[in-house]
Amino acid sequence: MSIENHYYYDEENCEFVPIQYNQLEQVVYNLSIWILAGVILTGIGIIMLSTYVGTPAELALKAENEALYSQLESTKSSLNELDSQITEIAQKDNEMYRSLLGMEKISYDERKAGIGGSDPYAEFDVHSQPTSELLKWTANKVDNLERRIGIQQLSFEEIKSHYNANKEKMSHIPAIKPTAGLLLSGFGVRYHPILKYNRQHNGLDFRADVGDAVFTTGDGKIKFAGRKGTLGLVVIVDHGFGYETLYAHLSGFAKGIKKGATVNRGQQIGMAGDSGLSEGPHLHYEVHQNGNPINPIYYLFADTSPEEYAMFKEISENNKNSLD
Repeated sequence: MSIENHYYYDEENCEFVPIQYNQLEQVVYNLSIWILAGVILTGIGIIMLSTYVGTPAELALKAENEALYSQLESTKSSLNELDSQITEIAQKDNEMYRSLLGMEKISYDERKAGIGGSDPYAEFDVHSQPTSELLKWTANKVDNLERRIGIQQLSFEEIKSHYNANKEKMSHIPAIKPTAGLLLSGFGVRYHPILKYNRQHNGLDFRADVGDAVFTTGDGKIKFAGRKGTLGLVVIVDHGFGYETLYAHLSGFAKGIKKGATVNRGQQIGMAGDSGLSEGPHLHYEVHQNGNPINPIYYLFADTSPEEYAMFKEISENNKNSLD
């Protein structure tokens, strides 16, 4: 960049003459122009960074806020998972424990009791809308879970008290798996593999090889031990209190198992097989209450973990084929 031309008036010659600058002056001028331009551009850059990016302190705060928001989102996922687990426990509480004990179920509305007031979380309104909404959701979820856990704890204490007051009855109610194998098919309308049509399946089918041990699921007396039509070799146990259990497609009976014999929960009563109208070796198991078949899936609670019970229930609901 060169210095802009300047002129002076030469009176003697009556004309304008350009001023002559030496090389040093030219260099100084060019350097000053570049320095001034650099200062201006630097100032503009600082203003833009402050406006659109932020100062180092603001950048650090922004990064911290983003980390906290990310942690809140992760906490949200964990709370949703905990909510699902509590819902599953509550369902098992009503369908298994309270149902078996003849206790009144806790309604959905009672378990979901909320907090009164127009907005109990208004304190979070000072934050930006996304942050405020996430904080309110989290606080509400935590409060809701605390209340539901408290209700569930009281329920378990009530169930324990009821159980202790009815110990004799509880030892007779079916409460364990009748054999060690996995559940294959559930209660309800199922497709019969031999007859080739859908019909009511009044029990559960468990995987078992010929000779595998079969156990009575509650204290009682042998009501029947013999052959029973398409069910093959069968044992029926009368547990009292209106409960009976049936074990079908056996290959034989355990020693001493005959009509009138007293048996205790967990005692072997027979061996699995494939007698009768059966697709293959397995155990067919039924629970009857007051003469009516009921879903045995709710009578496996004494030796079934929550994870195993959830798996059994899923299989019993989704597998539409039976083995008998």
